[in-house]
Amino acid sequence: MSEQKAYVSIEKQENGLAVIEFFHPKHNSLPSDILSKLANTIKEAGEDDAVKLIVLQSGGDRTFCSGASFTELISINDIETGKQFFSGFANVINACRKCPKLIIGRVQGKAVGGGVGVASAVDYCLATKYASIKLSELNVGIGPFVVGPAVERKVGVSAMSQMTINADEFFSAEWAKQKGLYADIFDDSVSLDKGVNDLVDYLLSKNPEAQSMLKKVFWEGCEDWDELLAKRAEMSGRLVLSDYTKEVLAGYA
Repeated sequence: MSEQKAYVSIEKQENGLAVIEFFHPKHNSLPSDILSKLANTIKEAGEDDAVKLIVLQSGGDRTFCSGASFTELISINDIETGKQFFSGFANVINACRKCPKLIIGRVQGKAVGGGVGVASAVDYCLATKYASIKLSELNVGIGPFVVGPAVERKVGVSAMSQMTINADEFFSAEWAKQKGLYADIFDDSVSLDKGVNDLVDYLLSKNPEAQSMLKKVFWEGCEDWDELLAKRAEMSGRLVLSDYTKEVLAGYA
């Protein structure tokens, strides 16, 4: 059996819903090309007048997103390449932030590193009880610099710091709900889908102009994120070239 290929897809429905899905055979990791496609797809959906609401999800039934592609991290050999790679996560977060439509996140399983950033960048996130989270960046000698502002905005400095410092630990979906990352958690994917569908039906029945205005209000104070996340991407790009990180990454080669 051949390995399924990575993709980013969008399904636009007549009721105004757009479902954006990303997938990678390696636990839904996010290499540069997928990050770029994901950011562009979110941007284009936001600009489409026929789209009233967006659901962001990943393929498969286990891991929501395992974060950065280790294969690509290992291949980074200069600061500019490193900055460009980590800017891919910045672009996805900023695409979510600037999108004038509300984005619902569907998190069916574990989220690691950049995956926690993606879950934090949506406007309303629903998950299963299996959707534990981990900021694992310190384990490879870097930090969650790019996704940090999005995570901190959702869960606060204290919770973000706990995850960052205790980089070996998965924090439970219930913990993530208590901290504000998840609005609700469900026993399985079937009940998760019902929860997502119920919310979609509700929001599509309400004034889209009001929702767009609310979105602007929700993200007030984040207008400098284009510059902020670019600086953070450079920080990660420099650290990924350190002797410590190169040595750690070599163990994954």
